[in-house]
Amino acid sequence: QVQLVESGGGLVQAGGSLRLSCAASGRTAGSYAAAWFRQAPGKERELVAAVGKSSWSGTNYAGSVKGRFTISRDNAKNTVNLQMNSLKPEDTAVYYCAADTTMTTWGRSESDYAYWGQGTQVTVSS
Repeated sequence: QVQLVESGGGLVQAGGSLRLSCAASGRTAGSYAAAWFRQAPGKERELVAAVGKSSWSGTNYAGSVKGRFTISRDNAKNTVNLQMNSLKPEDTAVYYCAADTTMTTWGRSESDYAYWGQGTQVTVSS
């Protein structure tokens, strides 16, 4: 089992920045694929960014956040972070961290990830 806890959400003005962090614990030896999803009111959950288990597998970003958001790992702290810059009101959503220990690359779908955090609210005011 893997436990995920997100932090770093909050209220920010348009154009501002936030950094989300996802702390993993449990059976994470050997690393894991991880992703950030988000769900806005009345909309389906969507992939924001993903990073593979292996160093060669790279990252993937939704077109709407490419160039503004960066997903990264801090192996010393066993966290996966999402740096969000140039935030827009349409980025407002609950952001969820997800992980999977079996994939070597990153996944596009919710069903690719076995473990989920509880979510953290990000609100961007105009």
